[in-house]
Amino acid sequence: MRLHCPICGERDRREFYYQGAAVMLERPGPDAGAAAWDDYLHLRDNTAGDLDELWSHDAGCGAWLRVTRNVSTHEIKTVVLAREIKR
Repeated sequence: MRLHCPICGERDRREFYYQGAAVMLERPGPDAGAAAWDDYLHLRDNTAGDLDELWSHDAGCGAWLRVTRNVSTHEIKTVVLAREIKR
């Protein structure tokens, strides 16, 4: 698999480090029970299809990237610098 870093250009996946899904999780309150914290820390949806992910270009420029990738086929749809994403 190859990723296109907006700064460095196309590179092999081995230059990048997968940081996880790029989703905002609602953090439980400090008084939430153990089950709520267990869900927050360990449970994630595992659906087939496109997923927004965070990757860091560790063996390159060090940039953080948001990659939209089909987790079934590994097809890369988009790669953008994480710092350019507006919330």
